[in-house]
Amino acid sequence: MIFSRNRSAQWIAAVLVCLFAVFGAGCRGKKYENPITKDTEQPDKVLFDKAVKDIERGRYEVARLTLNTLMNTYDTSEFLAKSKLAIADSWMREGGTHAFAQAEAEYKDFILFYPTLEESAEAQMKVCDIHYKQMEKPDRDPTHVMRAEEECRTLLTNFPNSRYAPEAAQRLRDIQEVSSEGEFRVGAFYHHKGSFPAAANRLQTVTDHYPLYSGSDQALWLSGDSYSHMGPRFKQKSIASYQKIVRDYPLSPMADQAKDKLKEMEAEIPEPDPVAYARMKYELENQAKKGMMSKAWAPFSKDPDVTMAAKSGQPAMTNLRPSIPASVPVPAGAVGGNTDITISTNPTGGTSQLDTQPDARATQPAAAQTPTTPQAAAPAAANPNEMIPTNHQMPAQKKGKAKKAPKQDKKKAAATTTPAATEEKK
Repeated sequence: MIFSRNRSAQWIAAVLVCLFAVFGAGCRGKKYENPITKDTEQPDKVLFDKAVKDIERGRYEVARLTLNTLMNTYDTSEFLAKSKLAIADSWMREGGTHAFAQAEAEYKDFILFYPTLEESAEAQMKVCDIHYKQMEKPDRDPTHVMRAEEECRTLLTNFPNSRYAPEAAQRLRDIQEVSSEGEFRVGAFYHHKGSFPAAANRLQTVTDHYPLYSGSDQALWLSGDSYSHMGPRFKQKSIASYQKIVRDYPLSPMADQAKDKLKEMEAEIPEPDPVAYARMKYELENQAKKGMMSKAWAPFSKDPDVTMAAKSGQPAMTNLRPSIPASVPVPAGAVGGNTDITISTNPTGGTSQLDTQPDARATQPAAAQTPTTPQAAAPAAANPNEMIPTNHQMPAQKKGKAKKAPKQDKKKAAATTTPAATEEKK
């Protein structure tokens, strides 16, 4: 009995060792992506081949020492660019936070020194992958999400014709799906809390900037509901949100409910956009499905779920910028704030407004002057008596009997009476 148990334990240990050897060899024995196929016995080529073998076997530190020796000894070698890229690839393969930071720095140096080589697009793609692999779920730290979006956008801008452009575009759609999901969760929280102006602002911004987001229909639905809670002044914005669901997301389960809302509000029901219909049909047919193991491991994984990300369409090429909520009153005649700053210099001998205009310190400021007409100082509200919606909901007052004022002690009242009051009584 004891012999059979020991025999079984030995078999299990042998199987585990074999599995570890197979998977370990598969991870460490991966072929290098950028070898030099030139058949020569030059000393710099021999050093490069030795470093490539060390990288494939997981001896990254030894490989970097060999490559540095090549670069310092043969500074005019034709393999200099390949060697610099191989150093970055060794850090990339090593993995970890420190190694990824070193790899990013090496890839940036390679792009700086060799911007015209075809490998520069590959280096930029790997910089994007560095932050893409470190992305976390939408409700966690968004640092790597923003960095990955910036780096993938840089590749599409600087290398639009490279063979990595389609892959970078899909990466960018995945990244923007995660970013949109984070913004949507914040807006949904505000809506559930009752802070309707903040919810409408968040959700409207997400749907305007990221139209490819898989939850845009839900965001528009909550946005329309938030505007409807903000009073009749925002009825048109609520109607616009429901109309956008029917027009741009015709296959959404929210489309029929949006039509019912528009009928209830006596608004026009738009026709579905054929382009949007074709895009949604393509997305539904090519939607990736999660496996059983992925569903089971999802609560314990830090990686975001990008299976719902769009597979087609042009991703947004600008950063998401916060907008001014619709509930903020704008003075009459104002067209909104301007956050752009431009600096210009006058040519030598030219005149500027400082020379031609009067001194502003000698005149009365415009803010201190009283407006000539009452319309100039009034906010652009439809009804001046209408309350402006706020994010802080007033608590409902409890119904009940009003508390009676406390009775005052007769002795204290007599002590506090004034002499004039006593004379009047007499």
